[in-house]
Order: sequence, then structure tokens, then C-alpha cells
Amino acid sequence: MKNSEIIELSQEELTARLKEEKAALNKLKFAHAVSAVENPNVIKAARKNIARIATEVSKRKNEAKSQETASEA
Repeated sequence: MKNSEIIELSQEELTARLKEEKAALNKLKFAHAVSAVENPNVIKAARKNIARIATEVSKRKNEAKSQETASEA
């Protein structure tokens, strides 16, 4: 998933996608522990995808907080 696609998602969609991606990563890790995954780079890509989504979620939270403090001042 590209950053441009992540930016277009709503907050609810981002949190749902984050949960899905984390669950998928856990499944990949278990599959890799039992028997080697055909392409271990998939695990690396999943981790990076989770990081991208989590970064966008935190960015939006910080923007909301800064808007609240600006409106109070």
C-alpha cells in the first residue's frame, strides 16, 4: 500500500486497516516459525506497511490536538 493510498483513507478505515495488517503479520510470523515462508521479504513489507499506517494515524491525532490548542488560544 502506497502512502498516497493511506492518506486518502478516513480515520476509521485506517484503524481497521491497521488491525487487519497486524493480524496478517502475526499469521505470517507463525507460518514462518512453523515452516519457512517462501518469500521472507513479505514479512518485512508487512512491518513497513503497519509503520506507514501507524504514522498516518499518529500524524492525524497530532494535527487534531494542535487544532484544539490553536482554537483555545
